[in-house]
Amino acid sequence: MIALVAMEIFHARCFRCLAIPGFVRALHKDYRTATPQNFSSYESMKKDFKLEIPEYFNFAEDVLDQWTKMEKVGKRPSNPAFWWINGNGEEVRWSFEELGSLSRKFANILTEACSLKRGDPVIVILPKIPEWWLANVACLRTGTVLIPGTTQLTQKDILYRLQSSKAKCIITNDVLAPAVDAVASKCENLHSKLIVSQNSREGWVNLKEMMKCASDTHSCVKTKHNEMMGIFFTSGTTGLPKMIGHTHSFGLGLSVNGRYWLDLTPLDVMWNTSDTGWAKTAWSSVFSPWIQGSCVFVHYLPHFEPTSVLQTLSKFPITVFCSAPTGYRMLVQNDMESFLLNLTCFLRTWKFKSLKHCVSAGEPINPEVIEQWRNSTSLDIYEGYGQTETILDENGNVLPPGQEGDIGIQVLPNRPLGFFTHYVDNPSKTTSTLRGSFYITGDRAYMDEDGYFWFVARSDDIILSSGYRIGPFEVESALNEHPSVAESAVVRSPDPIRGEVVKAFIVLNPDYKSHEQEQLKKEIQEHVKKTTAPYKYPRKVEFIEELPKTVSGKIKRNELRKKEWKTT
Repeated sequence: MIALVAMEIFHARCFRCLAIPGFVRALHKDYRTATPQNFSSYESMKKDFKLEIPEYFNFAEDVLDQWTKMEKVGKRPSNPAFWWINGNGEEVRWSFEELGSLSRKFANILTEACSLKRGDPVIVILPKIPEWWLANVACLRTGTVLIPGTTQLTQKDILYRLQSSKAKCIITNDVLAPAVDAVASKCENLHSKLIVSQNSREGWVNLKEMMKCASDTHSCVKTKHNEMMGIFFTSGTTGLPKMIGHTHSFGLGLSVNGRYWLDLTPLDVMWNTSDTGWAKTAWSSVFSPWIQGSCVFVHYLPHFEPTSVLQTLSKFPITVFCSAPTGYRMLVQNDMESFLLNLTCFLRTWKFKSLKHCVSAGEPINPEVIEQWRNSTSLDIYEGYGQTETILDENGNVLPPGQEGDIGIQVLPNRPLGFFTHYVDNPSKTTSTLRGSFYITGDRAYMDEDGYFWFVARSDDIILSSGYRIGPFEVESALNEHPSVAESAVVRSPDPIRGEVVKAFIVLNPDYKSHEQEQLKKEIQEHVKKTTAPYKYPRKVEFIEELPKTVSGKIKRNELRKKEWKTT
């Protein structure tokens, strides 16, 4: 189990009042330390970091443009603000001044060529190309509401998002433009289509052509801190994706993230591998690093390819690395597979001379992955949960240490800074998440005597077997330690005697697919009995070719559960 440190949401003041760290370490070939740069202890963190919420706040003007001013007078290191590579020799580096100039051009295109007004929803579906970051900043400057989407969306997905959000503009590329054209007639609010392409397309405004003649003179709108800034669609693990609204205070709230979890300074180079369609990219590839004046590093990888990731960490001066647990698992598996094949290119041979801090978020990370990564790189992986945690019982009362309960966030009388406002156009869903003065996250956990929080499972993933409560995460962690298991998902399955039992769906590693399955099941079951409490072992095991997942890569356990309870 992975302990999650309880973090308080701090009240915030705007960027101009934030103290820039007086001491930042220079990058060095032997630069590696576990000592935080921005705080000395949790207690000092709570004491020293005080922010007030200004009435008006816009991240583009109050943060990015302030870094530009500091850059011009030599008060910021020469580190780029943005650094992009594509693996084929192409490279883009922008200072904050260049980022500002280009984003103002983009902003003028949105207001003039696309006729967008403040508050208009804009869907952006682009891969990891520089224009995605320009679109983010341009929307901030114009006060339009940015709605990111992953490039893995299908035509049906795009239609759903266009209709649900009532988007007035969509920004995408050649690959997805045909899907947009196929559904555009069903989207009455859509009146502008902006394409990022070397080629023209009928009915579309071409961004690259427009950027050549656009003016970089633009006045940033004056947005209130509680004005709508962006909407993120949820992953859809338990139904249709829902819209999550965030205000302009979002960037202020992520001051905590950038300064304390990511521990960034203006000298750091931050690489986050998340897909541009997810909120994690906003957190760790836009707001958190830039509020700290750090460099946002991007590698255009259509797919997470372990060797390319390792090469990039070795070649470039990346100091902070963030990836989902799946990414770390793939890197560790790449290490083991290469070792077994007696190749020289396995994890231990890579030298990450600049890397000093590794983080992960999005879903629980398995303890064995953390251990293998530490053994190979001498670096820990720090897991982020992303919300203030409080453990509650079913009546909304805070529980004592050691008792399992729901993770909740106190939102009344004051909602934490940067916390999402509501489920857009879904008041019943918003209401259903409240229990007294707390927002219920849908996760189960318990707090130990030291104040650490230990994740158990999603509330609807808990398995009740013969009076025992079993969370799937610990069982999956045990399963994934067995050499035959590539991936696993654990759900509850009906049983006439125990009510429910643990069932494991397992994707086998290639070398084990030819093994006798009944014998392999017994070996795996015995392994789990020895690794965790014996009552948690999977009494049912099914080998499958692949696990059902959302487009963000999260396992759809609800589909597996439905399959179990329908067929039994």
